Amino acid sequence: MSDDEYVYDEASGEWISAAESAAKRQDADTVEVRDAVGNLLADGDQVTLIKDLTVKGAGQTLKRGTLIKAIRLTGDPQEIDCRYDGIKGLVLRAEFVRKR
Repeated sequence: MSDDEYVYDEASGEWISAAESAAKRQDADTVEVRDAVGNLLADGDQVTLIKDLTVKGAGQTLKRGTLIKAIRLTGDPQEIDCRYDGIKGLVLRAEFVRKR
């Protein structure tokens, strides 16, 4: 689509450029994931645990202050996927981490 093409935006009831419409659709598809303090998280960020967490199925407890490197966002605003030594497929709730 070129910039001189316009599409009707049903939400606003106005004609907007095709580029602006594409940007709006992309913004609607992204999910904001925030840590316990309200910082915006992104793929690859490092986070620190703010609470001791017992990992189900691993028989292990992750202590407060544990550093988790290279997180991945899952599309759920409250869950992050990460790796930790000896624990495969670890998913943490964003409310228990703080961005480093």
